[in-house]
Amino acid sequence: MANSLFENARNAVSRMTQGRQRGGDHASPEEMQAAKQAIQSAYSQCSQEEKQELQQLEQKLEAEHNGQQQNNMR
Repeated sequence: MANSLFENARNAVSRMTQGRQRGGDHASPEEMQAAKQAIQSAYSQCSQEEKQELQQLEQKLEAEHNGQQQNNMR
């Protein structure tokens, strides 16, 4: 059985990155915060393997956030 908190975190980050890849609007600060909270919540109830994937999701989220900041400065 998959950890639902882990799945929620994965889905939140996926929605954000897929929207950007399709040329959609950037994630709002609220969506970004919700994804961060989902990742943090998942850490408490996941395996070591899942924790490694959560770290990768955090990196994706940071890259998304940094990309948005750079685009806003243009």
